[in-house]
Amino acid sequence: MTMTDPKPSPTAATSGVSASGVSASGVSASGVSADVMALAGELGAERSKPGWSPFSLALNDEQREIRDWAHAFAADVIRPAAAEWDEREETPWPVIQEAAKIGLYGLDANINLFVDPSGLLMPLVHEELFWGDAGIGMSLKGTGLASSAIFSNGTPEQWSQWMPRCYGTPDDVRVAAFCSSEPGAGSDVSAIRTRAVYDEATDEWVINGQKAWATNGGIADIHVVVATVDPALGTKGQAAFVVPKSEVHGLEQGTKLRKHGLRASHTADVFFDNVRIPAANVLGGKDKLDERLARARESAAARDAAAARDAAAGAGAGAAGAGAAGAAGAAGATGRPAGRNASMATFEMTRHIVGAQAIGIARAAYEVALDYAKTREQFGRPIIDNQGIAFKLADMALEIDAARLLVWRAANMSAALMRGETPDYRHGEGSMAKLKAGEVAVKTTEEAIQILGGNGYTREYPVERMHRDAKIYTIFEGTSEIQRLVIARAISGMRIR
Repeated sequence: MTMTDPKPSPTAATSGVSASGVSASGVSASGVSADVMALAGELGAERSKPGWSPFSLALNDEQREIRDWAHAFAADVIRPAAAEWDEREETPWPVIQEAAKIGLYGLDANINLFVDPSGLLMPLVHEELFWGDAGIGMSLKGTGLASSAIFSNGTPEQWSQWMPRCYGTPDDVRVAAFCSSEPGAGSDVSAIRTRAVYDEATDEWVINGQKAWATNGGIADIHVVVATVDPALGTKGQAAFVVPKSEVHGLEQGTKLRKHGLRASHTADVFFDNVRIPAANVLGGKDKLDERLARARESAAARDAAAARDAAAGAGAGAAGAGAAGAAGAAGATGRPAGRNASMATFEMTRHIVGAQAIGIARAAYEVALDYAKTREQFGRPIIDNQGIAFKLADMALEIDAARLLVWRAANMSAALMRGETPDYRHGEGSMAKLKAGEVAVKTTEEAIQILGGNGYTREYPVERMHRDAKIYTIFEGTSEIQRLVIARAISGMRIR
């Protein structure tokens, strides 16, 4: 295409149609002129070249096969056991072992799901397993948070050393724990007080502190622990460490929490009392950590010097500092490196997967409510005949599909990890997926209880358990409020507080 010989637009090609519906060339408006056909052919050829691809939400045969495989396991193994393990509030080791035997649990299983250019296999399988039951699903997939932390922060050598140990073998299954939150540090990761101090004499790290809300905390062998190395640097002074319980002294499980939902998933406090680990157990390596800390210290010193100069010149250091903070916040919100915090690097990888889990819960509750509404009769007809019920179900279906589309978009963007790149969530797409799916799960399960009425409030029907399970999805791995903050910072480029 040149400026002297422009191609006609589709509008221009048909602009010679008269009021009578006949074009200047004698071809009726309902027909197609030769010029339009030529233009369509030319554009079709041009847009068949690399760089153009058809938009499709259709799954390929292998994706459907793996999804259906996971669904069958959820229907045949997880669902029949769900109520029992919820009541027992214990880790369902027999279910985990069964999943490992068929290849649905383990490092190989995770690699199988991760290596997908579309990024969809991981959320597809998570949705199905959590459709079966969220508590058991978390017991199966909670280890993924620790292995994701190793993958996102570690070296290839550390991947090989530690990731297989997170899962064990089909004959000796293990789980792993990611320890980030603390009693005083939930959404605010800068408040982490667990310390890791390097002992140069022994070439070891010494870890002291308490972690809270750790999935598999204390029952795992491999614990990935986020600790502060240099408190003066805030989140940039933190690092992640691999702590194998079987090889250390001083790691103890604290209180096992009795939770509102996800009761089949073990959650506990973990205490670290002078726990010594080799220097090599810091993810990314000690040399890389030292380099990163040195850069952070230089940046902090430069900011302090600039602030001092501005203050001395009466230039308003406060405004300058706010501007710098806004730029740093925008970089962190988009997922581009800005000191790369170990906790946030892990959560960036998993937000859309957590969203898929929430969709599984919502879909399960919706299906129960839909079936119930079709068979439950009041006033001589099924209650779905009433718009009050039918419209609720229509909204539930709408919201679940909308949430899934956001999850799939973020999942597709996450496929950049396969190419060794960082997903460019420049508008907070990962947070959008997690936020929407979590809130849809809570609303859908609540509406399911409403549709079932008194029956929905009893343990004779699963929707009360689903409602209990759903609530955590607006709280953990970033509350709904934090997700909105991430999105707001991303779209504005400002350090919104």
